[in-house]
Amino acid sequence: MDSVSQSLLAAQRTAEALFAAVLREGMIRPGVSESGLSTEIHALAEREFGLQRMWHKRIVRSGPNTMLTFYDDPPDRLLTADDMVYLDFGLVFEAWEADLGRAYVLGSDPHKHRLAADIAAAFERGKDLYRRTPDLTAGALYDFVAGLASEYGWEFGAGSAGHLIGRFPHERPPDNARRFSIRHGNEQNLREPDARGAQRHWILEIHFIDRVRQIGGFYEELLTVDARDAITTTDRESIHAARPGL
Repeated sequence: MDSVSQSLLAAQRTAEALFAAVLREGMIRPGVSESGLSTEIHALAEREFGLQRMWHKRIVRSGPNTMLTFYDDPPDRLLTADDMVYLDFGLVFEAWEADLGRAYVLGSDPHKHRLAADIAAAFERGKDLYRRTPDLTAGALYDFVAGLASEYGWEFGAGSAGHLIGRFPHERPPDNARRFSIRHGNEQNLREPDARGAQRHWILEIHFIDRVRQIGGFYEELLTVDARDAITTTDRESIHAARPGL
């Protein structure tokens, strides 16, 4: 694994450890507001994990707000005892970006727990497609993961399923803002190197929603770095702790 991949994976592991600490501390709880929980997580990240900065706005969504995307700005909401909740944090550790999204369930509703499990499973299927398809385009990957939503009995909730990531700040397209977005119709080859000949790295995002029950689930992490190549037993325990469910 090259040094850039190692650095991005290290940043993601730190983000996963942060989310695991959020669970251990019982921070995702009824009665806390989305904004209050966001502030608490940010403070924890600075205090215990060496957070240097955020590279995108902090997202905490609960209940019907989980149907909304990154670009929406819903009214603040208090978490309830039987809520669906998702976190989406863009964090910078040691100058490297992490972008981690996870869904959690407060309570025992099997429908919500199935949603949390399905988005994680869909992510793995999207990553497997990337592993075995050398010429995969951003548009083809979007169409694949969006199609999984109906296969699992949900609806895909966003017009994008991921983006570039890297050393802060990551590469921005000078001409077309959507060129480095995983979305329908984008012919960008995911393995095309940057102008210096270096590998580009991507995040994959899965957002499934249920319009009838007014809930959604969100899952994101690195697409282009295969953590299976460099994970120790201790790392596996930490990562397992950060998986969906409470």
